[in-house]
Amino acid sequence: MTGREAIIKVRGLKNQFGSNVVHEDLDLDVYRGEILGVVGGSGTGKSVLLRSITGLQRPKAGLIEVFGVDVLARDGAGRDTLDDRWGVMFQDGALFSSLTLRENVEVPMRAIPGLDPDLRRELADLKISMVGLPYLSGDNYPSELSGGMRKRAGLARALALDPEIVFLDEPTAGLDPIGAAAFDTLIRNLSQSLGLTVFLVTHDLDTLFAICDRIAVLAERKVLVSGSLRDMLDVDHPWVHEYFHGPRARAVLDTAQDSPDARSDARPDQSPHPTEGDA
Repeated sequence: MTGREAIIKVRGLKNQFGSNVVHEDLDLDVYRGEILGVVGGSGTGKSVLLRSITGLQRPKAGLIEVFGVDVLARDGAGRDTLDDRWGVMFQDGALFSSLTLRENVEVPMRAIPGLDPDLRRELADLKISMVGLPYLSGDNYPSELSGGMRKRAGLARALALDPEIVFLDEPTAGLDPIGAAAFDTLIRNLSQSLGLTVFLVTHDLDTLFAICDRIAVLAERKVLVSGSLRDMLDVDHPWVHEYFHGPRARAVLDTAQDSPDARSDARPDQSPHPTEGDA
Protein backbone atom coordinates (compact mmCIF):
# COMPACT_ATOMS: atom_id res chain seq x y z
CA MET A 1 0.00 0.00 0.00
CA THR A 2 1.67 3.20 -1.18
CA GLY A 3 -0.98 5.82 -0.50
CA ARG A 4 -0.64 7.06 -4.06
CA GLU A 5 -3.43 6.92 -6.65
CA ALA A 6 -2.86 4.46 -9.47
CA ILE A 7 -4.64 5.99 -12.45
CA ILE A 8 -3.39 3.29 -14.83
CA LYS A 9 -3.71 -0.37 -13.81
CA VAL A 10 -2.55 -3.23 -15.99
CA ARG A 11 -3.16 -6.81 -14.85
CA GLY A 12 -2.32 -10.11 -16.49
CA LEU A 13 -1.58 -8.53 -19.88
CA LYS A 14 -0.76 -10.84 -22.77
CA ASN A 15 0.30 -9.62 -26.20
CA GLN A 16 1.08 -12.12 -28.91
CA PHE A 17 1.85 -11.85 -32.62
CA GLY A 18 1.60 -15.24 -34.28
CA SER A 19 3.78 -17.58 -32.24
CA ASN A 20 5.72 -14.68 -30.69
CA VAL A 21 4.51 -13.94 -27.15
CA VAL A 22 5.65 -10.42 -26.27
CA HIS A 23 3.93 -10.00 -22.90
CA GLU A 24 2.49 -12.59 -20.55
CA ASP A 25 0.99 -11.96 -17.10
CA LEU A 26 2.31 -8.39 -17.16
CA ASP A 27 1.22 -6.17 -14.26
CA LEU A 28 1.89 -2.44 -13.95
CA ASP A 29 0.59 0.56 -12.00
CA VAL A 30 1.17 4.17 -13.02
CA TYR A 31 0.59 6.76 -10.30
CA ARG A 32 -0.95 10.19 -10.67
CA GLY A 33 1.60 12.95 -11.20
CA GLU A 34 4.65 10.73 -11.73
CA ILE A 35 6.96 10.45 -14.71
CA LEU A 36 7.43 6.74 -15.35
CA GLY A 37 10.29 5.64 -17.60
CA VAL A 38 9.73 2.30 -19.33
CA VAL A 39 12.90 0.54 -20.51
CA GLY A 40 13.83 -2.87 -21.85
CA GLY A 41 15.82 -4.67 -24.49
CA SER A 42 14.89 -4.89 -28.15
CA GLY A 43 11.72 -6.90 -28.64
CA THR A 44 10.45 -6.58 -25.06
CA GLY A 45 7.40 -4.69 -26.27
CA LYS A 46 7.82 -1.22 -24.80
CA SER A 47 5.88 0.48 -27.58
CA VAL A 48 3.42 -2.42 -27.70
CA LEU A 49 2.65 -1.82 -24.03
CA LEU A 50 2.06 1.88 -24.71
CA ARG A 51 -0.22 1.06 -27.63
CA SER A 52 -2.13 -1.47 -25.54
CA ILE A 53 -2.83 1.01 -22.76
CA THR A 54 -4.02 3.65 -25.23
CA GLY A 55 -6.29 1.20 -27.03
CA LEU A 56 -4.30 1.11 -30.28
CA GLN A 57 -3.28 -2.53 -29.79
CA ARG A 58 -5.77 -5.09 -28.52
CA PRO A 59 -4.04 -7.70 -26.33
CA LYS A 60 -4.88 -11.38 -26.24
CA ALA A 61 -5.74 -11.27 -22.54
CA GLY A 62 -5.61 -9.08 -19.47
CA LEU A 63 -7.19 -6.04 -17.88
CA ILE A 64 -6.30 -2.40 -18.51
CA GLU A 65 -8.00 0.33 -16.53
CA VAL A 66 -7.36 4.06 -16.91
CA PHE A 67 -9.17 6.34 -14.45
CA GLY A 68 -11.19 3.27 -13.52
CA VAL A 69 -12.44 2.75 -17.08
CA ASP A 70 -11.87 -0.58 -18.84
CA VAL A 71 -9.84 0.34 -21.93
CA LEU A 72 -10.54 -3.02 -23.57
CA ALA A 73 -14.32 -2.77 -23.28
CA ARG A 74 -15.60 -1.96 -26.74
CA ASP A 75 -18.73 -0.24 -25.43
CA GLY A 76 -17.77 0.27 -21.80
CA ALA A 77 -19.21 3.22 -19.92
CA GLY A 78 -16.88 6.19 -20.19
CA ARG A 79 -14.56 4.51 -22.72
CA ASP A 80 -15.14 7.20 -25.34
CA THR A 81 -14.14 9.95 -22.92
CA LEU A 82 -10.63 8.60 -22.32
CA ASP A 83 -9.25 9.97 -25.57
CA ASP A 84 -9.86 13.46 -24.18
CA ARG A 85 -7.90 12.69 -21.00
CA TRP A 86 -4.67 11.48 -22.58
CA GLY A 87 -2.36 12.55 -25.37
CA VAL A 88 0.15 10.47 -27.32
CA MET A 89 3.42 11.54 -28.88
CA PHE A 90 4.73 8.93 -31.30
CA GLN A 91 8.32 8.50 -32.44
CA ASP A 92 9.55 11.41 -34.58
CA GLY A 93 6.23 13.18 -33.99
CA ALA A 94 4.24 11.12 -36.57
CA LEU A 95 2.88 14.32 -38.12
CA PHE A 96 0.61 14.45 -41.16
CA SER A 97 2.92 15.53 -43.97
CA SER A 98 0.18 17.34 -45.93
CA LEU A 99 -0.79 19.56 -42.98
CA THR A 100 1.04 22.51 -41.51
CA LEU A 101 2.33 22.30 -37.95
CA ARG A 102 -0.66 24.34 -36.75
CA GLU A 103 -3.11 22.15 -38.65
CA ASN A 104 -1.50 19.06 -37.13
CA VAL A 105 -2.04 20.43 -33.64
CA GLU A 106 -5.62 21.31 -34.52
CA VAL A 107 -6.48 17.72 -35.54
CA PRO A 108 -7.61 16.50 -32.08
CA MET A 109 -9.56 19.73 -31.54
CA ARG A 110 -11.68 19.12 -34.62
CA ALA A 111 -13.55 16.46 -32.67
CA ILE A 112 -14.91 19.13 -30.30
CA PRO A 113 -18.43 20.05 -31.48
CA GLY A 114 -19.01 23.73 -32.16
CA LEU A 115 -15.44 24.87 -31.53
CA ASP A 116 -14.94 28.10 -33.46
CA PRO A 117 -12.19 27.77 -36.11
CA ASP A 118 -10.55 31.01 -35.02
CA LEU A 119 -10.46 29.86 -31.40
CA ARG A 120 -9.11 26.49 -32.51
CA ARG A 121 -6.30 28.25 -34.36
CA GLU A 122 -5.49 30.38 -31.30
CA LEU A 123 -5.42 27.31 -29.06
CA ALA A 124 -3.11 25.53 -31.51
CA ASP A 125 -0.75 28.51 -31.48
CA LEU A 126 -0.81 28.44 -27.68
CA LYS A 127 0.22 24.76 -27.64
CA ILE A 128 2.97 25.48 -30.17
CA SER A 129 4.28 28.21 -27.89
CA MET A 130 4.08 25.95 -24.83
CA VAL A 131 6.55 23.47 -26.35
CA GLY A 132 9.05 26.20 -27.19
CA LEU A 133 8.50 26.52 -30.93
CA PRO A 134 8.52 29.91 -32.69
CA TYR A 135 5.09 31.36 -33.45
CA LEU A 136 5.76 31.52 -37.19
CA SER A 137 6.61 27.80 -37.30
CA GLY A 138 2.89 27.05 -37.24
CA ASP A 139 2.78 27.79 -40.96
CA ASN A 140 5.53 25.30 -41.78
CA TYR A 141 5.03 21.77 -43.05
CA PRO A 142 6.74 18.83 -41.29
CA SER A 143 9.29 18.53 -44.11
CA GLU A 144 10.40 22.08 -43.36
CA LEU A 145 11.08 21.35 -39.69
CA SER A 146 14.14 19.86 -38.04
CA GLY A 147 13.88 16.54 -36.23
CA GLY A 148 13.79 18.26 -32.86
CA MET A 149 11.08 20.66 -34.02
CA ARG A 150 8.96 17.77 -35.32
CA LYS A 151 9.19 16.11 -31.91
CA ARG A 152 8.09 19.30 -30.20
CA ALA A 153 5.26 19.62 -32.69
CA GLY A 154 4.19 16.06 -31.88
CA LEU A 155 4.21 16.97 -28.20
CA ALA A 156 2.12 20.08 -28.91
CA ARG A 157 -0.47 17.90 -30.63
CA ALA A 158 -0.43 15.47 -27.69
CA LEU A 159 -1.25 18.43 -25.42
CA ALA A 160 -4.01 19.76 -27.68
CA LEU A 161 -6.93 18.67 -25.48
CA ASP A 162 -5.30 19.50 -22.13
CA PRO A 163 -4.81 15.84 -21.15
CA GLU A 164 -4.10 14.47 -17.69
CA ILE A 165 -1.76 11.76 -19.03
CA VAL A 166 0.82 12.05 -21.79
CA PHE A 167 2.34 8.99 -23.45
CA LEU A 168 5.75 9.60 -25.03
CA ASP A 169 7.43 7.03 -27.27
CA GLU A 170 11.22 7.55 -27.44
CA PRO A 171 10.94 11.36 -27.28
CA THR A 172 14.69 12.04 -27.35
CA ALA A 173 15.71 9.35 -29.87
CA GLY A 174 17.83 10.82 -32.66
CA LEU A 175 18.47 14.12 -30.90
CA ASP A 176 21.95 15.42 -30.14
CA PRO A 177 22.85 15.63 -26.41
CA ILE A 178 22.00 19.32 -26.17
CA GLY A 179 18.66 18.88 -27.90
CA ALA A 180 17.84 15.80 -25.82
CA ALA A 181 18.63 17.62 -22.57
CA ALA A 182 16.45 20.54 -23.63
CA PHE A 183 13.57 18.19 -24.42
CA ASP A 184 13.98 16.49 -21.04
CA THR A 185 13.75 19.87 -19.34
CA LEU A 186 10.64 20.70 -21.37
CA ILE A 187 8.91 17.48 -20.30
CA ARG A 188 9.78 18.03 -16.65
CA ASN A 189 8.58 21.64 -16.70
CA LEU A 190 5.32 20.78 -18.45
CA SER A 191 4.72 17.90 -16.04
CA GLN A 192 5.14 20.19 -13.07
CA SER A 193 3.23 23.19 -14.42
CA LEU A 194 0.31 21.22 -15.87
CA GLY A 195 0.17 18.43 -13.29
CA LEU A 196 0.70 15.78 -15.95
CA THR A 197 1.26 12.09 -15.46
CA VAL A 198 3.87 10.95 -18.00
CA PHE A 199 4.33 7.43 -19.39
CA LEU A 200 7.67 7.59 -21.18
CA VAL A 201 9.22 4.84 -23.30
CA THR A 202 12.94 5.48 -23.59
CA HIS A 203 16.39 3.95 -23.79
CA ASP A 204 18.16 7.14 -22.78
CA LEU A 205 19.89 6.85 -19.40
CA ASP A 206 20.25 10.63 -19.18
CA THR A 207 16.47 10.97 -19.51
CA LEU A 208 15.90 8.33 -16.83
CA PHE A 209 18.11 10.25 -14.43
CA ALA A 210 17.04 13.77 -15.37
CA ILE A 211 13.25 13.50 -15.21
CA CYS A 212 11.91 10.06 -14.26
CA ASP A 213 10.47 9.51 -10.79
CA ARG A 214 10.36 5.75 -11.32
CA ILE A 215 11.60 3.16 -13.82
CA ALA A 216 9.83 0.02 -15.00
CA VAL A 217 12.00 -2.62 -16.68
CA LEU A 218 10.44 -4.95 -19.24
CA ALA A 219 12.11 -8.35 -19.40
CA GLU A 220 11.00 -11.97 -19.57
CA ARG A 221 7.65 -10.83 -21.03
CA LYS A 222 6.64 -8.80 -17.98
CA VAL A 223 7.56 -5.85 -15.77
CA LEU A 224 10.53 -7.48 -14.11
CA VAL A 225 11.17 -4.69 -11.60
CA SER A 226 10.23 -1.09 -10.87
CA GLY A 227 11.92 1.50 -8.73
CA SER A 228 14.45 4.34 -8.85
CA LEU A 229 17.60 4.46 -10.93
CA ARG A 230 19.69 3.52 -7.90
CA ASP A 231 17.35 0.61 -7.14
CA MET A 232 18.24 -0.89 -10.51
CA LEU A 233 21.85 -1.36 -9.37
CA ASP A 234 20.74 -4.06 -6.94
CA VAL A 235 18.75 -6.11 -9.45
CA ASP A 236 20.31 -9.50 -10.18
CA HIS A 237 19.34 -9.93 -13.83
CA PRO A 238 21.74 -10.08 -16.81
CA TRP A 239 20.13 -7.39 -18.96
CA VAL A 240 19.38 -5.07 -16.05
CA HIS A 241 22.93 -5.46 -14.75
CA GLU A 242 24.49 -4.78 -18.14
CA TYR A 243 22.28 -1.78 -18.82
CA PHE A 244 22.59 -0.09 -15.44
CA HIS A 245 26.23 -0.96 -14.70
CA GLY A 246 27.70 0.06 -18.06
CA PRO A 247 30.01 3.05 -18.58
CA ARG A 248 27.17 5.44 -19.43
CA ALA A 249 25.18 4.41 -16.36
CA ARG A 250 28.22 4.94 -14.14
CA ALA A 251 28.73 8.39 -15.64
CA VAL A 252 25.10 9.28 -14.96
CA LEU A 253 25.31 8.06 -11.37
CA ASP A 254 28.56 9.94 -10.82
CA THR A 255 26.72 13.07 -11.91
CA ALA A 256 23.92 12.21 -9.50
CA GLN A 257 26.33 12.11 -6.56
CA ASP A 258 27.31 15.71 -7.28
CA SER A 259 23.71 16.92 -7.59
CA PRO A 260 21.73 17.85 -4.44
CA ASP A 261 18.48 17.53 -6.41
CA ALA A 262 19.27 14.17 -8.00
CA ARG A 263 16.23 12.51 -9.53
CA SER A 264 17.67 9.07 -8.78
CA ASP A 265 17.13 9.38 -5.02
CA ALA A 266 14.35 6.92 -4.30
CA ARG A 267 11.26 7.97 -2.44
CA PRO A 268 10.33 5.82 0.58
CA ASP A 269 7.62 4.03 -1.40
CA GLN A 270 9.68 3.52 -4.55
CA SER A 271 11.81 0.57 -3.50
CA PRO A 272 12.13 -2.06 -6.24
CA HIS A 273 9.11 -4.28 -6.75
CA PRO A 274 9.41 -7.62 -8.59
CA THR A 275 5.77 -7.32 -9.64
CA GLU A 276 3.06 -4.66 -9.62
CA GLY A 277 -0.29 -4.58 -7.91
CA ASP A 278 0.40 -6.94 -4.99
CA ALA A 279 -1.20 -4.57 -2.47
